[in-house]
Amino acid sequence: MKIMHPVTTKTDVSSNALEPGDLCVDVEIEAAGWSAAHDDPAGVCALVLNRVLSHLDLPRRAYEVSVLLTDDAHQKTLNDEYRGKDSSTNVLSFPSDALADPAFPAGLALPLGDITMALETVEDESAAGGLSFADHFCHLLVHGMLHLVGYDHETDNDAEQMETLEIEILADLGVENPYAGGMTAMHE
Repeated sequence: MKIMHPVTTKTDVSSNALEPGDLCVDVEIEAAGWSAAHDDPAGVCALVLNRVLSHLDLPRRAYEVSVLLTDDAHQKTLNDEYRGKDSSTNVLSFPSDALADPAFPAGLALPLGDITMALETVEDESAAGGLSFADHFCHLLVHGMLHLVGYDHETDNDAEQMETLEIEILADLGVENPYAGGMTAMHE
């Protein structure tokens, strides 16, 4: 996996001061439109990803996730390079190998991986699905974080398990079930 771009915004706590159960969320807002689309995209990333962590049965330790809020052009490049798909997509997840490494130092925040999101695709899907941008943004963050910790939707059973957990976490965040209206774009 390639290293993501340098972090431009760090939310919550510095990785040196993390305690077990903490999640450091590093956010880079690459596309200026993200700040116009939402008042505090970095804050939403920190809130949502920390809420996801609270729903997971992971070892109690500090974790770290990086988020890149980009545009369709950059997302298309990433999607082509890593998945062989010459198109943009709403969210990409790049899990770290560290979660499976029992030798990873306990005193360091364990990197779960990177999440990238494409602004125009998120906006288009929100509009097409009659969803608020904020709710769809939250859903994609939850979805991306679940991929980082090993969830997928390769089989119907896996998809059902992942969707059930997404719905539970989103309800905890005050977001309605995105699948109730037939939203399935997440599983391309």
